[in-house]
Amino acid sequence: MSFTFAPIGYIRSPYTDKFGIPRQPGLVTAAEARVELLPEFAREEAFKGLEGFSHVWILFVFHEGCLTAGWSPTVRPPRLGGRESVGVFASRAPYRPNPIGISAVEQLGLVRDARGLALALRGVDLLDGTPVLDIKPYVPYADSIPEAGSGFATAPEIAAADVAFSVEALHGIAEADPTGTRRLRTLIEQVLAQDPRPGYMDRYPERREFGLRLYDRNVRWRIEGKAMQVVAVEPIGDTI
Repeated sequence: MSFTFAPIGYIRSPYTDKFGIPRQPGLVTAAEARVELLPEFAREEAFKGLEGFSHVWILFVFHEGCLTAGWSPTVRPPRLGGRESVGVFASRAPYRPNPIGISAVEQLGLVRDARGLALALRGVDLLDGTPVLDIKPYVPYADSIPEAGSGFATAPEIAAADVAFSVEALHGIAEADPTGTRRLRTLIEQVLAQDPRPGYMDRYPERREFGLRLYDRNVRWRIEGKAMQVVAVEPIGDTI
């Protein structure tokens, strides 16, 4: 037996590259996005009552490089530094028999503009262009299990104060986000506070400089002691 599903819409998010996406939703609250609905699903009545729910489940497809890559029964999670294997069904790895993901995020309501109808979201961990299969309300009394065990996926330590900006980087942020609507500085702080580097990077202590993409910008930073110094925020296409 097989099934065929079509997307109801697509994610538009600041994450234009997989590197730098937080490993779970809700960790980067400055990451605002939207589900842009396809015309046949762009109907306000389909969302009637959703305004009473603060969060939603987004069911989506891991699309970039995952649809034809196949799968393995074991994976090496970044949380374990890429050193230890666990079963694919004990992980949230994107390379699965069916590359489907779920994400619980804050919903900010419907928006209708020149691009059509969209559901605004906050705290996403979704790549720009991700196909969305469904949207369901998050129901706290049933979906939240405070006593649940989390295995190897313990809560990360966040240290946003360890992120600093050069004068050049601040100029780049002002150029990219002159009105502040993108919350680009806060977004960079929160993304880097998660330390997006792979867990195995402690094997390469000599590497100090890194880069990632947010919106249409390259963000370059270097490791200085225990701090992350953002050195430049440049248009994509510049040397990274």
